[in-house]
Amino acid sequence: MSTPFILLNLKTYTEGSGQRVHNLADAAQQVADESGTSIGIAPSYMNIHPISMHYALPVYAQHVDGAEPGAHTGSITAEALKQAGATGSLVNHSERRLTLADIDAAVQALKAQRMISVVCTNNDITTAAAAVLSPDYVAIEPPELIGSGISVSKANPEIITRSVEAVRKVNPGVKILTGAGIQSGECVKIARDLGTDGVLLASSVVKAKVPITVLRDLVSQL
Repeated sequence: MSTPFILLNLKTYTEGSGQRVHNLADAAQQVADESGTSIGIAPSYMNIHPISMHYALPVYAQHVDGAEPGAHTGSITAEALKQAGATGSLVNHSERRLTLADIDAAVQALKAQRMISVVCTNNDITTAAAAVLSPDYVAIEPPELIGSGISVSKANPEIITRSVEAVRKVNPGVKILTGAGIQSGECVKIARDLGTDGVLLASSVVKAKVPITVLRDLVSQL
């Protein structure tokens, strides 16, 4: 099985802003170094550049548009993200849904910049559809479990199994992450045992009183 990947989405939580984003990045870097696990971080746009300059962690944007540089006021281009220091971007997060055409445009824009795309999906059908677009990753996140504290790997392991099977049939080169409610090393182990390549998570680390303790637990059973 490939090296596990943990992607930490800071969203726009207060706990992930200002100096606190550096505290989270410090914790993630330390645990990555200790464990050998690949840990990525998706801060707000304003923090992509400083985090990429101060840490060896792969830095992801939380969203990218498929627009090319030009007259697209307010758009977030892949080229600009790369120049800021981003390695890749989330696409179609449940809190930033896109049309299929927009997802395709975003994935292609990232590919053009040789950046990593992580397309979020909510069930096995949309996961299969996303795999057709050949992103680097799909991340399965049933929206009803996001931020719930109930892990998809425990509450709905069937959706992971079906999604893994669907992706393998459509495009076996696409890697798979599990999201929604991931909070412990047991959650990560179950997700890995079900055939995924890692996890996408947010609040269980970002809102933790001692984030490094949670991060260490997440990698404890790998």
